[in-house]
Amino acid sequence: MKLSSLPANLVENLLTTLSDVIFVLNPEGVIEEINVSGKELQKLPLKELQGKTLASLAALDSQDKVRQLLTPPAAGAVSAWRHVNLLAPGDVDLPLQMICLPQPDTDLSWVFGRDLSGVSQMQRRLVDAHQSMERDYLRLRHMEARYRLLFESVADPMLVVDVAQRRIMEANHAAQLVFKDAVKRLAGTDIAQCFEAVSRENLEALLRAAQASGRMENTRVRSLKAEQDCQLFASVFVQEGGPQFLLRMQSAAGAAGDSEMQPGRDWFRLALENAPIGFVVTDSSGTVLASNPEFCGMLGLSSHSQLIDKNLEDYMSRGSVDLGVLLNNLRQSRTVRGFATELRSSVGVMMAVDIAAVTLSGDQPTYGFFIRDIQAGRGANRPATSGMADSVEQLSQLVGRMPMKDIVGETSTMIERMCIQAALELTHNNRASAAEMLGLSRQSLYVKLHRYGMVSEADSE
Repeated sequence: MKLSSLPANLVENLLTTLSDVIFVLNPEGVIEEINVSGKELQKLPLKELQGKTLASLAALDSQDKVRQLLTPPAAGAVSAWRHVNLLAPGDVDLPLQMICLPQPDTDLSWVFGRDLSGVSQMQRRLVDAHQSMERDYLRLRHMEARYRLLFESVADPMLVVDVAQRRIMEANHAAQLVFKDAVKRLAGTDIAQCFEAVSRENLEALLRAAQASGRMENTRVRSLKAEQDCQLFASVFVQEGGPQFLLRMQSAAGAAGDSEMQPGRDWFRLALENAPIGFVVTDSSGTVLASNPEFCGMLGLSSHSQLIDKNLEDYMSRGSVDLGVLLNNLRQSRTVRGFATELRSSVGVMMAVDIAAVTLSGDQPTYGFFIRDIQAGRGANRPATSGMADSVEQLSQLVGRMPMKDIVGETSTMIERMCIQAALELTHNNRASAAEMLGLSRQSLYVKLHRYGMVSEADSE
């Protein structure tokens, strides 16, 4: 290829296309001229480098490379490209791939440079990603070490079982001691083979219940060659390989010891679970923590798992107003009795209920609610007379003494006043909540308060 036959302007375009920057150096290595063609390099004030030596611009790790670059090659040798880091104006690192060629018939030299900023940024990101992965691996190793230490230090036998295949994946030292004579190698063994045949049906029912509910379940089983039953607890957790069971065995002696410490615990638990009234436990914000089957039946739900992460106000007719009144009273007096409201089932059916509540002891404030269906209490055994019946009898004695229109007007006024007074007492004089409880606008409630003289001028808006 003969370049001498090409026009000078075409040769210049060819050189600027093949390189991003061209330095023209005198014999002392001083930059006399700079030609910048790269788009990224044109954003830098490289013209300010004229008059400086190329060696003075090189970074500390590139000093030797610049000296080798400017040294003329031996006879018959070819100049080589070198990776040089320069310091551009503003202390900007400028990575370049450079080669030095002498100009024919002159004492000047051409230094051609290709911009490696994109490659340098990619290398920097690669190093950062590698360091981040190393930190994540180190953190995972520490977590695994803590898990192993905790898993092995638990005194109760513990097993990790694959949900799909029902095979043991891991076992702690206590489990190895329990099953070492019955099963030589626990890893990979079918979990059913570790228990007596009479207990395998209970074991399978336990695993299905734990998988369906997502909560910890327990049952009584007997391991191979054991003299007595043990309590087996099962829960489900998810890892990268899929869902797995965590099984914990507790000896009957340990379970009996716990029962002796709290002999009435099971009685109370069974009483609440089988009570003919609804019972539900919530946290301080009203989120449901536990409930009995009767409460689930009131809402038309089949199990407590459908109430997880739900708030009690979602099932009350006046929502946050009813729950706010109950929680405020519980915080002040710790107990609530005879709170009448309506419960909304999952399909929208309303049910008149009577609520009693109590503050439970614990690290975090929790509340227990006893909910009774008052419709079910209405029947033939109810007393024939009540306070309202007595009032009706008194009103009937006014017939003939005054017109019926006046009797009805006085009665409605008295009932309206009593309802407003009861709502204000329940909400501790919170008029906005009382208005919502009565189904009135706030302005309408203020009008009725003024009408019945139940508000002072200082309290009026």
